[in-house]
Amino acid sequence: METFTNVFQPPYDPELAGQWRARYFHNNNPIVLELGCGRGEYTVGMARRYPEKNFIGVDIKGARMWAGAKEAELSGLKNVAFLRTNIEFITSFFAADEVDEIWITFCDPQMKKATKRLTSTYFMQRYQQIVKPDGLIHLKTDSSFLYTYTVEMLRLNPYPVLCCTDDLYADSLDFNEQFADARALQTHYEKQWLDRGLSIKYIAWHLSSLSQWNEPTIEIEKDSYRSYGRNYVQSNADKQ
Repeated sequence: METFTNVFQPPYDPELAGQWRARYFHNNNPIVLELGCGRGEYTVGMARRYPEKNFIGVDIKGARMWAGAKEAELSGLKNVAFLRTNIEFITSFFAADEVDEIWITFCDPQMKKATKRLTSTYFMQRYQQIVKPDGLIHLKTDSSFLYTYTVEMLRLNPYPVLCCTDDLYADSLDFNEQFADARALQTHYEKQWLDRGLSIKYIAWHLSSLSQWNEPTIEIEKDSYRSYGRNYVQSNADKQ
């Protein structure tokens, strides 16, 4: 990871926040984050589709991020970067209004603790500090638990919801270009869940400014298949 010019990890540049366009991308194009990027499939795939935008994959696990960083460098993609950090510290790395859009792709639903969920009000408060007014947030997930939780969070807090479906590929919604990317790109884990017959959920909303947040308190049925670790699921899929 230390050999990649597109990876930012400890020790961090203390002046990185507010300087991504000037010091790394060398342009004034919009910045899009993929949070919990894993292998960076969306980060790299979107960068190829939209050379007029800048993409940054964020994750704490360098072993998985390595694949995306390597592919981006080999492909000569200059509009891609990767940031290795815990997402709860995201406000330390971006200035106010520096980010235009966020993708949350197949993150751990964190069924035990709400503040760890990437669509919780805990994280919405952090995103609001770095995303421009009316910036767009996307969630793609296999988790019925996280989808239900996020729908309830958006019901309780007045964020404008633009698109919401509990079965992305079966839904007959006529997606316009703004949401077509939800179907156009598939991550490693997404293909795994589709192979198992699970539906993919997708929500997109504008992050309008709020001064207070209402955290969902409803009881939500947990994802039973999550009782198996992802390594277990993958090993069994390979056997088949």
